[in-house]
Amino acid sequence: MLNDMTQQQLEQRPASLAHHDTAGPAPRALYQLDGASFEADGRVLLQPLTLSLNAERMIALIGHNGSGKSTLLKLLARQQAPTRGTVRLNGTGVAAWPARDFARQVAYLPQNPPTGTGMTVRELVALGRYPWHGALGRLRAADHAKIDEALHLTDTARFASQLADHLSGGERQRVWLAMLVAQGASCLLLDEPTSALDIAHQIDVLRLLRELTDSHALTVVIVLHDINLAARFCDELIALHSGRLLTSGTPEALMRADVLESIYGIPMDIVVHPHNGSRLGVAR
Repeated sequence: MLNDMTQQQLEQRPASLAHHDTAGPAPRALYQLDGASFEADGRVLLQPLTLSLNAERMIALIGHNGSGKSTLLKLLARQQAPTRGTVRLNGTGVAAWPARDFARQVAYLPQNPPTGTGMTVRELVALGRYPWHGALGRLRAADHAKIDEALHLTDTARFASQLADHLSGGERQRVWLAMLVAQGASCLLLDEPTSALDIAHQIDVLRLLRELTDSHALTVVIVLHDINLAARFCDELIALHSGRLLTSGTPEALMRADVLESIYGIPMDIVVHPHNGSRLGVAR
């Protein structure tokens, strides 16, 4: 069972948990949060957070249940407004973006998306074109081309004519990703897209997101529970604990026993992957 760190423990965390800078030229900040916090029903779900999220990176939000990962993602997706502070996308407050313009920049997949009952895969993917043609607009040739491209990139064209609710969990998750790709946004926000999948499909989905990040210069911000998968596929990790930012940095910087113990509240060891030499976190 995970043990929450007290306020004093968080304030007195070791210097090794400070933000780790990456080498090389300074990346472009896509999102900037300045003292952003969120409260609901008298509870503080996210403490004031000041943070930048870099463009063209695959970024994992990690931490124990209730640490604030989904809350932070919803602030980025404009699903919730911060109680205090500001969240800016490309320098503009997210609330100031016109709805359609924001949807052309950011695509959001919640933890429990609707099943798409009665819709074919192609019809479901076509919903991603909504920000470009409007609710009553007809799909143009350019829209159909984007839909075809999304089906191809996600390997879902083979069941485009099938009903989406007849697919397996892993297949359905790829269809949702296809819808996000069809949306044409440069930033994808995904809340635990692998939580209900077996390990093979988890790796399949994360490998696809990694390929899209690299080939299409996308920014992907993803909530993950498995620290080893997060470290394997992501460029940056952001660790939250009890609604506070605990640490952030590269997988190489965070995959250390003392850092992981502070994130998850249990003793952790680091072992070396037998094939590629990467670090793996293992609970004692």
